[in-house]
Amino acid sequence: MGKTNYPKPFDGAISKFFNEDAPTTIRKSIEDAHKNDILDISFPYSARKDRKEYEEILEDLQIELVKMQTWAKETGARIAVVFEGRDAAGKGGTIKRFRENMNPRSARVVALSKPSDTERGQWYFQRYVQHMPTEGEIVFFDRSWYNRGVVEHVFGFCDTDQRKRFFNQVNDFEKMLTDDGIILVKLWLNVGRAEQLRRFLSREGDRLKQWKLSGIDVKGLYKWDEYTTAIAETMVKSHSSHAPWHVIRTDDKRRARIAAIRTVLSKVSYDLKDTDIACPADGKICGDPKMIKA
Repeated sequence: MGKTNYPKPFDGAISKFFNEDAPTTIRKSIEDAHKNDILDISFPYSARKDRKEYEEILEDLQIELVKMQTWAKETGARIAVVFEGRDAAGKGGTIKRFRENMNPRSARVVALSKPSDTERGQWYFQRYVQHMPTEGEIVFFDRSWYNRGVVEHVFGFCDTDQRKRFFNQVNDFEKMLTDDGIILVKLWLNVGRAEQLRRFLSREGDRLKQWKLSGIDVKGLYKWDEYTTAIAETMVKSHSSHAPWHVIRTDDKRRARIAAIRTVLSKVSYDLKDTDIACPADGKICGDPKMIKA
């Protein structure tokens, strides 16, 4: 059988943006790059981490994750990990590497769709409370209550008063969680503009990954600056001593996944921890919200 040409999602809107509307420097950096090149010149590494080395480190880290899960089950610990960041920053792929060898019965993902009519009439945080971990459970939030601080604001899905109320309550909400004993780790995955677009183009041309694209992704390509402002505001208003943000630059997915796992492992005092493996994350790509300016 001959190869069938399938239509691109959203009528090829991402390719259209690349060809007609992307900043010239962004388009040129993508056109000139080789597969393993890092596109953002401010990124501290010029190429992706070697695959073999990455896979060896990842296996060791996943053993540590299994130890952490066993400890949580035995002690009744509750762990919640929030994954936020720009579109195509690598949230789903990173969560996948966390869970690959964990028992899915007590390590689940929460990825909520848009709120129902009932949920829209509730206290904003209410729909998230019911998904918090019970004893011995680890929950990974693939996006979270921070939708209100960034996406909803950028696209006008909430008004100014709703967002202001969110910021007035979010630190107290997270303090209630941590005071109740939940280990809360907030990860912000940050990707450069050129790398984001390169990943979108790859998804657009891959029928196995096209499902990852949404209309919001397409519209968001034109709102990079609005996102930047909203992210900065959110970082300032929600970075606290009890629930700090850990920002990870993800232009190299391999290094980012290692950094994310190490960040979580470093926040949990589980039994039999190998501190040579579960060591602090690479400070060149992982840090506090100032890392976003890098």
